[in-house]
Amino acid sequence: MFELTDEERELAAMVRDFAEAVVAPQSYEADRTHTLSMDVVAQMGDLGLFGLPFPEEYGGQGGDYMALGIAIEALGRVDQSIAITLEAGVSLGAMPVFRFGSEEQKREYLPGLLAGRALAGFGLTEPEAGSDAGATRTTARLEGDEWVIDGSKQFITNSGTPITRFVTVTAVTGNEGGRKQISTIIVPNGTPGFTVEAPYDKVGWNASDTHPLSFAGARVPVGNLLGQQGSGFRNFLSILDEGRIAIAALSTGAAEGCLEAAVDYAKSRTIFGSALSTRQNAQFTLARMRARVHTARLAWHHAARRRDVGRPFAEQAAIAKLVAGEAAMDNARDATQIFGGNGFMNEFPVARHYRDSKILEIGEGTTEVQLLVIARALGLAG
Repeated sequence: MFELTDEERELAAMVRDFAEAVVAPQSYEADRTHTLSMDVVAQMGDLGLFGLPFPEEYGGQGGDYMALGIAIEALGRVDQSIAITLEAGVSLGAMPVFRFGSEEQKREYLPGLLAGRALAGFGLTEPEAGSDAGATRTTARLEGDEWVIDGSKQFITNSGTPITRFVTVTAVTGNEGGRKQISTIIVPNGTPGFTVEAPYDKVGWNASDTHPLSFAGARVPVGNLLGQQGSGFRNFLSILDEGRIAIAALSTGAAEGCLEAAVDYAKSRTIFGSALSTRQNAQFTLARMRARVHTARLAWHHAARRRDVGRPFAEQAAIAKLVAGEAAMDNARDATQIFGGNGFMNEFPVARHYRDSKILEIGEGTTEVQLLVIARALGLAG
């Protein structure tokens, strides 16, 4: 189960080479200027990365979620902002259309998204609706043949790039038995009443495009409903389950990047007349970092394989995200300690990983949400 196929190893090597040659050299400046390189995005599109888990009939590569995770891990090793751009572009941008869209919607939107010529966001989180997504306040009401949308979203990735085509938003479209009926609706960028607000000033993922969104009487055709009316809550939960595998792969890459940098630094850094790597304390720290990478990779591979063969994977995805997210954060902290004062300098990748990795314990379901999912799988009520 945990061995890669020859094709998967080739993909991993190809993306790793691309990450080293193209992504890594621009990472420091992109982070410093808070700029997402559209040239790098275009090159990822040319490599077919945005189309990895989609059928060829829509312009995809005919691969699976394992292939996507392999690519995201390789990118996350050198630049988490670029890795999350791919992850969100696939898991949150294109996947909802592929999974729940009509044939007409798939034909219209997927070719550009899978080629990396367009990006899309997924508007779920709100100021008072994050982990408690059922608290959604954004509304959409039917007026004739149009949805009229009012509300706001926050922390939406890929929502304001030059090639962002639309955002899929969750909105309350009615009431069923005293409970909110939540649906998902495609809102094209440029729709009157839909405003992409100024980008956030973030702690990390500085080169990732992230904005708050507001809707004030934004009107879109009734045909922009994605999936069945009232199915939005169920649909976005399944999207998040898949996304957690991808985030776990990103986290594993970040944890490995920290390990590799720390090993190299420890071998080259002389302290009290000998290499830092000869000190047992440093050796033990690096050994623990290696164990975290290994465990995280096993966890997301397991979840991805289950997903790809059609077996239940929600619990395994939660375990993978929990383990890998903590591995990334722990390895970033330990790598920064190994680097000492240099680890506090943004020019070194470990410093960026230290800032970037915290969100891996928050985005697409906090650590506490993953623990809740796992507890429920154990049959624990609450």
